[in-house]
Amino acid sequence: MQYPLITEEQRMERLNSRTGKIRMVLDTDTFNEIDDQFAVVYALKSPERLQVEAFYAAPFFNELSTGPKDGMEKSYHELHKILNLMGRTDIPIYKGSEAYLPDPETPVESDAARNLVERALASSPEDPLYVVAIGAITNVASAILMEPRIIENIVVVWLGGHALHWQHTREFNLEQDIPAVRIILNSGVPLVLIPCMGVASHLQTTLSEMKDYVKETGVIGEYLYETFRQVHPDHFAYSRVIWDISTIAYLVNERSTPSVLLSSPIVSDEARWSQDQSRHLIRYVHYIDRNHVFRDFFQKLSGSN
Repeated sequence: MQYPLITEEQRMERLNSRTGKIRMVLDTDTFNEIDDQFAVVYALKSPERLQVEAFYAAPFFNELSTGPKDGMEKSYHELHKILNLMGRTDIPIYKGSEAYLPDPETPVESDAARNLVERALASSPEDPLYVVAIGAITNVASAILMEPRIIENIVVVWLGGHALHWQHTREFNLEQDIPAVRIILNSGVPLVLIPCMGVASHLQTTLSEMKDYVKETGVIGEYLYETFRQVHPDHFAYSRVIWDISTIAYLVNERSTPSVLLSSPIVSDEARWSQDQSRHLIRYVHYIDRNHVFRDFFQKLSGSN
């Protein structure tokens, strides 16, 4: 596959901080875990910074689904449920891939991938579309395979894999579709990589915080609280990571998610990282200020920010 050549100068310009509003789409396996719901709400509660243009349902396969297609469809319905609770039926939701990539050259076409191509081609390098992905990266990789030119007009922000110093990167989002991950890492698309263990794993919260700062913030707050409460039978001395809000936090306030520029890593079939310093640069988030992120999220839920 031949991808358009983006110079390092052009890539750096797109990976630098931006002022003003950011246009974004959110690609999410919303039914897979409880943290996707928080990310959806956080994005919609941040209109001062984010203009959410569309949601894409991503595939997933675990004990909550019978296969990638079922996972995607359950995520699609969960997205509708959340937006209805928030009274936000103005934002379109698209069904994504029904399967993972069969090989590195063949996209899995879907409404989500086609819509991403359309929106990206209508964007520009000066006003790129931010593609925020918090699940398997199949939809985004498929769109790039369908129309490689879109890498010139988008910035991908992906929660996937573990920290580069971790002993492995056998992480759910990454392991589901390694061919898709390689397209994201190899195509030269401007990429912000947020690892799970070692970085997003800082974003732990408790039922007590949910009760104090989320439960009484309206219908959607009650829904998030109940979703958190029901996920574990015993909440004594228990905390849970809300992984996916890391991507929204990066876009809302980069000071809470410090990052560095480094060479795009390589992932093996065994889900291990390696690095080649001659490869193009990506932005890599290496820490998250947990207190700053949750303070911002809780304040926006309560309407006190």
